[in-house]
Formats: sequence, C-alpha cells, structure tokens
Amino acid sequence: MRFAAYEHHHRRRVAVVDDDGTLLPLPEVTSLTALLSDCGGLPGLLTAGAAAQDAAPGPHVSEVRLLPPLQPVSVRDFVTFEEHVEGVRRSVSGAVGVPEQWYAAPTFYFTNPHAIHGPHDDIPVPPGSRVLDFELEVAAVIGREGRDLSPERARDHIVGYTVFNDWSARDLQSAEMTVGLGPCKGKDTATTLGPYLVTADELEPYRDADGFLRLAVTAAINGEVVGRDYLSNMSWTFEEMVAYASRGTRVVPGDVLGSGTCGNGGCLAELWGLRGERTPPPLKPGDTVTLTVEGVGTVSNTVVPGTDPVPLPPGRRRSRERP
Repeated sequence: MRFAAYEHHHRRRVAVVDDDGTLLPLPEVTSLTALLSDCGGLPGLLTAGAAAQDAAPGPHVSEVRLLPPLQPVSVRDFVTFEEHVEGVRRSVSGAVGVPEQWYAAPTFYFTNPHAIHGPHDDIPVPPGSRVLDFELEVAAVIGREGRDLSPERARDHIVGYTVFNDWSARDLQSAEMTVGLGPCKGKDTATTLGPYLVTADELEPYRDADGFLRLAVTAAINGEVVGRDYLSNMSWTFEEMVAYASRGTRVVPGDVLGSGTCGNGGCLAELWGLRGERTPPPLKPGDTVTLTVEGVGTVSNTVVPGTDPVPLPPGRRRSRERP
C-alpha cells in the first residue's frame, strides 16, 4: 500500500493512494505518525489501510497539496555509499579514497525532525548560504519499537520507505565541521520526504540475493538528469542500519533512517570532487530538483530565496578567571 498525508479545503487527512491516484481517506486519521504508534507494525498498518477501501473515495492526488507522509519522531541520516564518500571528501578536503574507519559501522548523524518539507514544497535558501546542494536518498520508516535488534529481527520493525532529499548548505557545513563536530546549520533547514510512505511488502520484489533493494534512483535539475544509481550499491542493508541504530537504545514508530546519498551524481558536491570544478553550479532560486526512486515515487522541489541571517557576535575570548 501507499499512504499519503495531504491538505484539501484547509483540512489535513491521511489516505491510502489507489493505483489511479485516487485518495481513500482513513476515517478519523489525521496523522500517520500517530497511526504508526497505534498499529504495532506493518500488519496493523495494512489492516488500517484496508478499512479505507470501504470508505467513500476522496480527491485525486493532483487536486490536493501533498504533505510529508509523516512528521518524524527522529531522523537519522546514514552515509552508506562508497562512491559518495569518495567524491565529497575530494570536494571538501582534497582527500582521496574512503577512510578505513568508514567500513567499521554504518555511521549516521541526527538531523532536524522539525524542518520536514513535502514532496512539492518550495525550499528556501538557508540563511547565509551561497552553496546549496541536494542529496538523493531513500528512507526507511520504523513501525515497531525495538532495542538491540539483530538485522534479522530489524526487518519486522521497518514499516515502509519514502524518498528523502537531504538539502545541504555546503559552505556552512564545511565551515562548521572544522570544529570537529558533525554538520549543524549546514543540514538544519530542510529535508524533503515523500511523496508517499510505501509499505515494505510492496518493495520485496526488488530485493536481491544479498538482501539489498535494487531500486533505480535518478536526480534531475531543471529537467536534466545529473545523477543515476541503484539503491543496492549501499554497503549496508536497511536492516543492518536499523540494528546499528537500535544498539544500546530504542528505535520507535515514526523514526526515519536515511540511506545516505547515492553515488554517481547523487549530489552536486560529489560531482564537484570528481570534476575539480563546481559543474553543475550550486543551486539557486528558480532551480527545481526532481528525485525519482523506482517503486517509491518522485519528489520535485523548487528553490526560492531565503532570509538573511540574524547577526550574532563572534565568540568572546574570555579571561578564564577562576573563583
């Protein structure tokens, strides 16, 4: 099944999306995140979706504003594609190859669950940035709580998948990361999710012998394809990522786990690193980025002008006086 959140006539609803794009609203449901908490996993979500089949059909997807399919409880963004790491390292620092430590575990950082945009929303340029980039990813969504999961058990905790665009202000990111921490405002202002939550069972036909989902993914700017890859080029499966995320803590319904950016043009920074120049150039107002994932759908967002940063003073050099 495909689940959508949408706004129509100033009302927010959650619906199952029929094959022709007709929305079948779930009675009394206005939040997919809340529904996931109540369902207890994929079987419960499918049961809830089946109930919508008997309800009166709603509008077509073309007649509504599609919202992010869910408001995440948390967002972990991984980095699982070697090709992406190689290109971005060369772009940022001139380093070659992949650090050996990268292979030890599927590294991730936490990003902002309060900055989620819908599949066709405009994306403002982050305050103070002049080097805006997109990142083509797929996200797994958690449907059942779990702790210290094995990859085998983790599969039952993934309820579905959605397209994920990790918008990145590369100039802010590069400056911040010289401090020795992860990205901050460089990744803080926008993440696109959508167009739907596609339930995990829908994608099982794409699973290869090694457990990876072999989905074709493409990225285009203003209609010109700049990136093309297979999701199965990840170095860890989603189940392995969930297992790592749950180590020593919990994953809960509504958690979102991004795959990390695919290779072969999954973002501009990778291309800049490979080409030694900023070609294509950083995104600017008026540019439209379209990401398509086989079996999941397409998101398409247009960049618009942002706001100027509110000025702050630099850090003070204090006396370090002690009592």
